[in-house]
Amino acid sequence: MDLPSKLLEKTVEYFESLPGVGKRTALRYTLHILKMPTEDGQGFGESIKRMVADLQFCVRCHNISDNDLCQICSHPKRDHSTICVVEDLRDLLALESTGQYYGVYHILNGVISPMDGVGPSDLHIDTLIARANSALIKEIIFALPSTMEGDTTCFYLFKKLTPIQVNITSLARGVAVGNELQYTDEVTLGRSIIGRLPYENSLKSI
Repeated sequence: MDLPSKLLEKTVEYFESLPGVGKRTALRYTLHILKMPTEDGQGFGESIKRMVADLQFCVRCHNISDNDLCQICSHPKRDHSTICVVEDLRDLLALESTGQYYGVYHILNGVISPMDGVGPSDLHIDTLIARANSALIKEIIFALPSTMEGDTTCFYLFKKLTPIQVNITSLARGVAVGNELQYTDEVTLGRSIIGRLPYENSLKSI
């Protein structure tokens, strides 16, 4: 399909590069933007430009942030002695949506997956170990996917954290094996975080 404008074509290509967006949907998005009032269309583009240029990552937990510390890490009423370890931002948002967890987080930015060329050095593990060594930290919760890669990552972290005097727990198995947190319903996820178990107990079922 030949488009009448190179500018239009380029915008369609960018939309099409997004996950789950085909050419027809990309064209529909682009044409919708063209129908917007000029001010709204420019604001849409400017918001993306500013996000790419100015968005930061929390220096403590690696969450997306507008400042050095994210809103969760800087919140005085959160339980800063409990860290929940998650794979990425989507899992953090899933847990936050339950309204059942009041501690802080640590985003690994992935899980160990040799098949995909992802090793421990590719993840935010060193900063987690450094945080765990703080006298403030009393509990670390593993909230990683119930997959082979997630279990491998949990076991690696467990070995690294065992010498440190910190309580290590994991989500209760209300989350089905093979499921990712972001696709788990809020009630099940909320019960899993409340009913978390010592991580050593979960090793017996592996």
